[in-house]
Amino acid sequence: MSEWSFLTNHARVLLCIARDPGIRLRDIAATVGITERTALGVVADLTEAGYVIKERDGRRNRYEVQHHLPFVEPTSEERTIGDVLELLGGRDITRNSSRRSAAQRRRSVVN
Repeated sequence: MSEWSFLTNHARVLLCIARDPGIRLRDIAATVGITERTALGVVADLTEAGYVIKERDGRRNRYEVQHHLPFVEPTSEERTIGDVLELLGGRDITRNSSRRSAAQRRRSVVN
């Protein structure tokens, strides 16, 4: 019997990033069960679509999920990415991600 999931790799990667905006591609790949190359491609897709903003933070990347953007799914009601992440990962995901991104913005203004 093959293994399958209700969520696509894109949704699972987005959840990883929402939980930890400083997560490494290696850790995303291990958590989702995909290769680092696939994780890189998924993050590139999410970035290109505007759902994730990627910024350099020293030698690493930091990600910021754009919670306000619409969840594009033909069969869904009008929801935002934040609504979906909250449903899948709990309210802490949207709160933590917003706090971290605000703190990150403050640091970049100071520096």
